[in-house]
Amino acid sequence: MTGEVTIPLLPCRSIDETAEFYRMLGFELTHHQTRPNPYIAMAREDWQLHFFGIDELDPEGNMGTCLVFVPDTGALWESFAAGMRAAHGKLLVSGIPRMTRPRKRANTGNMAGFSVTDPSGNVIRIFPQQEDTERQEPPKSRLGRTLVKAIVLGESKGDAPQAIKILDATLAKSAEEAPATELVEALVYRAELALREGDEPGTAALLERIEAIELSEQDREAVEAALTTAADLARQLADQS
Repeated sequence: MTGEVTIPLLPCRSIDETAEFYRMLGFELTHHQTRPNPYIAMAREDWQLHFFGIDELDPEGNMGTCLVFVPDTGALWESFAAGMRAAHGKLLVSGIPRMTRPRKRANTGNMAGFSVTDPSGNVIRIFPQQEDTERQEPPKSRLGRTLVKAIVLGESKGDAPQAIKILDATLAKSAEEAPATELVEALVYRAELALREGDEPGTAALLERIEAIELSEQDREAVEAALTTAADLARQLADQS
């Protein structure tokens, strides 16, 4: 039998807040009801997400999640990022709601996924339909190898404290040995984790450290995405000051 369709049904604390958030990402509201129960349906091309309202929902404790496989995670991320910047003047990289940037993870083969956490704490995990055949060079330094592990902890397992712990330990011992590009990538991710955990002074110190790193034009091109994330972190930090 073919033609089956599965639609994620996720909790939300406010159907109106949820609809506004997903509209920002390019979704359309296709169904809205308040009685007998709050319920909305959001659609973006062939992609549908449905939500039911729970007034007492705690976004921090919400474990609602789903996997979405798309043809091009990079193009989708750019579209979502443009919507966020149009609505907020920045990319939301910490707190709730937020969005991570595509990163390849050791526990997902060679696929660069990202996640969107909505205002109710639901995590939409987005991956490419096909594994990327272009293999990245393995990290050249201990710090680069630690970053690979930290991303798995912070993104796939949601264990930011442990990701911070192993990054800090390696940064303290091996930062000077790492190539500039790997150091930038590690510090940007560490700054992202710091802001996610509410450590604003730590975030500011890490951003200053990133700015002080000397990069060649080739290096700067290689870490362009990380530097863009650092700029978004700086804007979000300024807004919270």
